Amino acid sequence: MYSKQAKSKKNILISALLMTSSIGLPTALMAAETNTQTVPGKQVEVAQALYSFDFSVTSIADGISQIGDVSGWSIAYTVELPEIAGSREIRGELSVPAAIEMLIRGTDLSYRAIGSRSLIITDASTQSNASGEMVTDPVIVEATGTQSDLAPAYAGGQVATGGRLGMLGNTDIMDAPVSITSYTSEYIADQQAETIADVLQYDPSVRAPNAETSNLDTYQIRGFGVNLFNAGEVGFNGAYGVAPTFRVDSNVAERIEVLKGPNALLNGMSPTGAVGGAINIVPKRAGDEDLNRVSLDYGRGEQGGGNLDFSRRFGANDEFGVRFNGGYHDGDTYLDHQTRERSLAALALDYKGDNFRASVDLIDQRENLDAPAREFFISSGATFAVPDAPDGSTNPIQKWEWSDAVDRSGMIKAEYDVLDSLTVFASFGGGRTELDRVFGTPILQNSAGDYSESNLTYGSFLTDRWSTSGGVRGEFYTLEVNHKVTFEASHYQDSVSRGLGTAATGTSGNIYNVQEVSPVAVSAPNGRPKLSDSELTGYAVADTMSFWDEQVLFTVGARHQTIKVNNYSSGVLSASYDDSAITPMVGVVVKPIETVSLYANYIEGLNKGQTVPTSAANAGQTLDPYIAKQIETGIKLDFGTIGGSVSAFQITKPSADEDPDTSVYRADNEQRNRGIELNVFGEVTDDVRLMGGVMFLDSEITKAVISSNKGKRPVGTPEMQINLVGEWDTPFVDGLTLSGTVTHTSEQFVDTNNVQGIPDWTTLDLGARYKTELYGTPLTVRASIQNVTNEKYWSGVNDYRLLSLGAPRTAFLSLTADF
Repeated sequence: MYSKQAKSKKNILISALLMTSSIGLPTALMAAETNTQTVPGKQVEVAQALYSFDFSVTSIADGISQIGDVSGWSIAYTVELPEIAGSREIRGELSVPAAIEMLIRGTDLSYRAIGSRSLIITDASTQSNASGEMVTDPVIVEATGTQSDLAPAYAGGQVATGGRLGMLGNTDIMDAPVSITSYTSEYIADQQAETIADVLQYDPSVRAPNAETSNLDTYQIRGFGVNLFNAGEVGFNGAYGVAPTFRVDSNVAERIEVLKGPNALLNGMSPTGAVGGAINIVPKRAGDEDLNRVSLDYGRGEQGGGNLDFSRRFGANDEFGVRFNGGYHDGDTYLDHQTRERSLAALALDYKGDNFRASVDLIDQRENLDAPAREFFISSGATFAVPDAPDGSTNPIQKWEWSDAVDRSGMIKAEYDVLDSLTVFASFGGGRTELDRVFGTPILQNSAGDYSESNLTYGSFLTDRWSTSGGVRGEFYTLEVNHKVTFEASHYQDSVSRGLGTAATGTSGNIYNVQEVSPVAVSAPNGRPKLSDSELTGYAVADTMSFWDEQVLFTVGARHQTIKVNNYSSGVLSASYDDSAITPMVGVVVKPIETVSLYANYIEGLNKGQTVPTSAANAGQTLDPYIAKQIETGIKLDFGTIGGSVSAFQITKPSADEDPDTSVYRADNEQRNRGIELNVFGEVTDDVRLMGGVMFLDSEITKAVISSNKGKRPVGTPEMQINLVGEWDTPFVDGLTLSGTVTHTSEQFVDTNNVQGIPDWTTLDLGARYKTELYGTPLTVRASIQNVTNEKYWSGVNDYRLLSLGAPRTAFLSLTADF
């Protein structure tokens, strides 16, 4: 028998009163614009870094551009800028607000902060309070050490004004012909997120159904699964193969970007062919300000630990940067008889010269789980009603079952400006994931909640990944058309090895009354033979053309993708796949006025075809790659302090099945997801922030090899998903912010016959944070209660009919200090 050495567990009593309040939600975007508070420049109180300015301009627009270029700040305006007489000299060591004051003196212009490194210019003469007096409350701009090469945060600081569109590079959201959301480090911290799944679960187009107490995170974007297999499908700094495979710690992320829909041209085919969208981690870098941040936290059961975030810049011009993030946590989770230990060490080095930029990232992430949560499975032939969800702390996995994961990865990236309008770039990275575990899969037997554990085994997995890319990005004009052209070559490969011991008879019981069971003897695997290897090679070119002063942008491109996959049985080659496909993209953006952007796209996703199984009449035949197709159109709105979007999309995804009449295996299945997304984000007023939205999804099997499946709704595709996050800076306690989050997911089917289903669910989260100073040290205390009403619910079901149990009511408390 194999058993894991037991670890000592910490038992700490929590005693904290969490004061929170839910937030009322506004009903109109345009109305919020009129509530924006303006502040005359000379009465703004700020705490900011100094920059060396030395220029003279004859227009305010040129001055804004120069100040932004020197400082890296984003300075926006939606008003008509007046002319100025003569020139304005901006010289000396100045803060950005001071430089703006010099630029706009003698005009009716004023400004206000809309983010940690962003301002908006406004017309003070047109905005006043109800009595006609000018509003003069001070606005505090905090120096945060934010990375200067990032798109600025939008008003409210929760999302960014732009994100990375794969090979097209960083793009403003109003210029992007696709739907993308980029969550900021400020939002990640305020959510007290341990993993990126903790952040993405609040996106209305995304669900992360796997429990945080399991040993992996999976996602559903626009109704399609992501990160379901052993290779990992989360990008890191634009490349696959570097981020940890099964779960990604949020402390490595400066931004978490979600590009919704297929994206084969932009990012290349993902390692296992996900088509619902792409997740990319923007790693942390040393900012302009030194950072010494320590956090301590406790909760989600009896887990305690802390994190360290340290950064410095060195050199005559601060061209060298170093940032380190480390963390350690241990303790009992909210799940019955479960203990979780996790650690992170992430080192980021970077160089920023005049023409050359380079970075190195190194990551070591580990997680050990005793009694890891497992999804419940319902066999395909079962017809009983799905039992009601038990309490969220229920765990059928015994305390002698376990999972240990170790992820090590690294990446080198560099780019060089050959000319002002021509840049070459390259990257190389990879990682190794080792997973050892002993557990089985609980299979539900009836509507009374009886279960039996199947396939209880000792499994040992090893995944090696490598990724490299290079290319050139240039900009030029032809007549009145501006071209931004990118050529990229990329190569990804992985190797998966797996060893399995002899399967044993697992435990059994009832989900409403799980009993402890004596350990079951399991044998360790005899070696770890290769299971599969794959290579994905792509060559892509894209051109974004802009017309009429960038009021119209047109993007066209294509990628040639080669797919090679080898499968092995007991380490011996059993099947090979080698094919290729060309995937195009066409996108258009029209900006009729400065606050409105209309967009549309056609883009494809790619997945390898299959080698027909031996049971079929055409056994051994290789099927063409599966090409998913999306058409999408929408409108984006940006009123400076609050924005939003409405989009409509259709995605079709093919698959294969064996014809029951002819025994021929053919790719004539098609799933069609049609949806409408509505999103809002930003500041409703100076002290109220709002983020969230709704996705309506019409999902249908429109083509089916097995005719009885046609017209049915695919497994795990709810008709509606809602997320609304509200924050309120209270007037009665300076520095105190109260927050509330509502999440709703409608009912879902568990089977393709649409007989078995799980009901809809709604949860409420409440939170509070308090910012203050103690002896000159900035402190932030955050507290939250998730699932306040302690709902019992099935949170979701994935493509393989695996049911996940929603978490019970949990509390979390953290303290962060910047020294």
